[in-house]
Amino acid sequence: MAEKGIKRAAEDIADCDVTVEEKRPNLSAEDRTMTEASISLDQDQFSCLVCLDLLKDPVTIPCGHSFCMVCINDCWDENDQRRIYSCPQCRETFTPRPVLHRNNMLAEVMEKLKKTELQAAGPEDVECDFCTGRKLKAIKSCLMCQASFCETHLKPHYEVPGLKKHKLIKASSHLQEKICSQHGKVIKIYCRTDQNCICYLCMLHEHKGHDTVPAGEEISKKQSELKEEQRQFEQRIQEKEKKVQELKQAEDTLKCSARAAVKDSRQTFTELIYSIKKRCCEVRELIRDQEKAELSRAKGFLDKLEQEIADLKRRDTDLEQLSHTEDHIHFLQRFQSLCVSSGSEESPMISVNQHLTFDGVTKSLSDLKERLEKLCTEEFNKIPPQAAAIQILPSEPKTREDFLKYFFQLTLDPNTAHHSLHLSEMNRVVTNRRGVQPYSDHPERFDHWFQVLCKDSVCGRCYWEVELSNGSYVFISVSYKGISRKGEGYDCGFGCNTWSWSLECFATLSFWHNNIETEIPELPHYRIGVYVDHSAGTLSFYRVSNRMTLLHRVHTTFTQPLYAGLWVDSGSTVRLCDPN
Repeated sequence: MAEKGIKRAAEDIADCDVTVEEKRPNLSAEDRTMTEASISLDQDQFSCLVCLDLLKDPVTIPCGHSFCMVCINDCWDENDQRRIYSCPQCRETFTPRPVLHRNNMLAEVMEKLKKTELQAAGPEDVECDFCTGRKLKAIKSCLMCQASFCETHLKPHYEVPGLKKHKLIKASSHLQEKICSQHGKVIKIYCRTDQNCICYLCMLHEHKGHDTVPAGEEISKKQSELKEEQRQFEQRIQEKEKKVQELKQAEDTLKCSARAAVKDSRQTFTELIYSIKKRCCEVRELIRDQEKAELSRAKGFLDKLEQEIADLKRRDTDLEQLSHTEDHIHFLQRFQSLCVSSGSEESPMISVNQHLTFDGVTKSLSDLKERLEKLCTEEFNKIPPQAAAIQILPSEPKTREDFLKYFFQLTLDPNTAHHSLHLSEMNRVVTNRRGVQPYSDHPERFDHWFQVLCKDSVCGRCYWEVELSNGSYVFISVSYKGISRKGEGYDCGFGCNTWSWSLECFATLSFWHNNIETEIPELPHYRIGVYVDHSAGTLSFYRVSNRMTLLHRVHTTFTQPLYAGLWVDSGSTVRLCDPN
């Protein structure tokens, strides 16, 4: 068998030694003439001097030059007033205006040239190795000749018997890669042992005894591997694109949160400034009232003193007049009355402080300022130095086995259960019996909504599963512990406020938060998986089966521990599943 293979190889070598130049004389003279004619065509010779494009509807004017009919007519239309018409190329003038007729022979040449132009090789095409002048596009490459051929130069490979045996492939600019660099033979074999492509001589020598197969046979296997690689790449691309969407959503959430924080802080400081201004006005009014009261009191003292001064001056005047009287009787009578008046009771002593101030108020306000600044500093230091960072967190589990690694055993809390809810099987099954259960009063019990919370909080990464009975109407929820328990307001219902999130399971599926419904285009399922990544702010609901199906995912920031909860309608039963 080896001898036959070597003999066949020798024949191939002999065939390869016949060059294309030696075969070319077999071309007919007509074909050769047509080929040379087609190669010698120069596009510039058939271009219009006006539009610089290939001639369209060519016309030849009296001087012998040719132009597009539209172009030459436009040129001559501009000279109609002077009635002198010239050739745009040689400037020869004509009078009167020549009558133009289509040059049919030149038009046919232009059609052939356009067909040839369509076959011309572009920048990304493989050029024919045998075209001279303007290269045409190669349509096939020959592994034996190590050359590429256009349609015209390929004809010998279809007509010459020796060339018919050559291996033709799609035009390629990488022919050298298909030839063995050591033996110069066509590479047709794949060595699985060394995982590279070889020629048949390599198989007989360097790769003797190796696991070798025809390249075409290996292609089928590699194609399967390629498809698997493509599938994995597509999956990775989808995951990356998903992360991009999550990051964009995180950016949007961050921007909204920042805007809300700025708005809230502005409102807080506005209210604080308003409160300080109000206190400032009150202090100012207090000072004014104290000033007014003291001024009024001082004015009373002032008026009384001025009255007493006036009385004393008047008596002093009477005494002065009496001292100059010569009537002894009048003096004695008048003296007695004036002395009695002058001995009247004096006003109480008034102590006047020359440095009246409001130091007490100023001191109190100064102390208030220091305490307020200290309080502001302490409170500002409690503010986190940065917002919750956008992190590249571990991806969410994919398979049920992955989710079960984070399984969390939950137990319902009887102290929170509504009186209509019956707990059983170690507080892991709840049924709404519509009857009053023998529960004692408890401040954490829901008294209107058919709800119950679990005992333990959910932290870190946790996963649990909930099983619904046939036809049940249930809300599967997580909530902060501080949710209200009393009354029928929305502040008590799962999904009706900002501190709870809930998946509604009935004839259809919906997600609720802050009393806003998001419809889910999926059919309900008897078993629902809930996955929480508290630090990442992720809450996900899954339909549990051989393949986990994501129903809804929430990205938020959890500021408190979460507790799993259930809302169960009349006649419905829900079970917290075991990991199995």
